[in-house]
Amino acid sequence: MSTFVLLLATGLGLGALYFLVASGLSLIYGLMGVLNFAHGAFLAAGAYAAWWAATGGLPGAGPDGWGFVLATAFGVAVGAAVGAAVELLPIRPLYRRHIEQVLVTVGLGLVGVALLRGIWGADALPYPRPAVAAGITTIGGATIPNDRFLLIVAAVAVLLGLLAMLRFTRIGLIIRAGVENRSMVEALGIDVRRTFTLVFAVGGGVAALGGVLGSVYLGSVSPGQGTSLLIFAFIVVVIGGLGSLTGSAVAAVVVGLVQQLANYYAAAGVGDLSVVLLLALVLLVRPGGLTGRTAA
Repeated sequence: MSTFVLLLATGLGLGALYFLVASGLSLIYGLMGVLNFAHGAFLAAGAYAAWWAATGGLPGAGPDGWGFVLATAFGVAVGAAVGAAVELLPIRPLYRRHIEQVLVTVGLGLVGVALLRGIWGADALPYPRPAVAAGITTIGGATIPNDRFLLIVAAVAVLLGLLAMLRFTRIGLIIRAGVENRSMVEALGIDVRRTFTLVFAVGGGVAALGGVLGSVYLGSVSPGQGTSLLIFAFIVVVIGGLGSLTGSAVAAVVVGLVQQLANYYAAAGVGDLSVVLLLALVLLVRPGGLTGRTAA
């Protein structure tokens, strides 16, 4: 029983990590129609920025307490800045040119990995674990590392925050209206371009948060970390339904649990295969994903 509880908690924590990465991806695609393959670069940039801050690069930042909060906030700010810069420079002229969008974002993702390798090297760097994540909690006889709960709490907070922003705030109303009828919103004197930049900034910030907490979970930060997590994020987005935040949340939980349970009860490595088979099954039975949404 204790083993199953541990697997359940680990699967939920891994699913929470996948959702943190996938939520920004889903947000950008759902509102902007941009399939952003550079999303992993947002994640990696935030992770390295937080690592740099926590290891003495930023005064007041550190691995514990408010220092960890400051380092995380710095990483999120860097991810948001990178996301905004990508929207302003290469993406803004390409909103109606989807093939070029894919080529540009793939290229940016490759450039981001190469840039990080050039600055910090190709080897993984140990990430300082905060005390709150290094502790353990006993539930049902299972000893569960607290970093799982940190991921779950962060994922729930991000989901509720994004839904609240889109449904109950003026900026959320402008974003949704701009997606439906940009010309009409601009005729009212509202600069839709700024709100689109904000969407990319929010997506980049959430991805960076996933990168920081993912580094805490994995214990290290590496240039290819964003690329590997991006693969599972795309799987989560497709299974959940393109552009659906709630669908991505449900899919992330399912993917995390399937991966952990298959790795333990079958064999190491079977979890990844099980996730791919799950993706194929969903596409065969419900091509639009769990929410039934399809790409336009």
